[in-house]
Amino acid sequence: MAHDRTVTGGCACGQLTFRAQGEPKRVGLCHCMTCRKISGAPFNAFVIYPVDQVTITGEVRTWSATPETERCFCPVCGSQVFDRDAVDEIEIKLGAFDEPSLFTPTYEAWTKRRETWLCTPDLKSFPENRGDIP
Repeated sequence: MAHDRTVTGGCACGQLTFRAQGEPKRVGLCHCMTCRKISGAPFNAFVIYPVDQVTITGEVRTWSATPETERCFCPVCGSQVFDRDAVDEIEIKLGAFDEPSLFTPTYEAWTKRRETWLCTPDLKSFPENRGDIP
């Protein structure tokens, strides 16, 4: 993948958009209760970029489940588009990208909360947080 690659996406109504440049740091799945509740799905699929590689356009509303994470969503349609954390990373939801199949997860976190019917045999799995994956 080229370092000059640009990908785009946004919310369901189009008011909140993003442009990410370069390659992401990592791609994963999370089965924690917060991710399950905010997405209304059994897991959250995301890509992590350094915050300086992402440009956000439009109005954003936020809330925080923990002091280190800011959950960001569109105030018009309510779409969960991305999260920001205290480590200067931005977590963009895979479903918010304009194109499907751009990224493939390589790990999953909080597998102790994973649905028993969900099988992810090719991913590195962590019972709780991801540990030391860069």
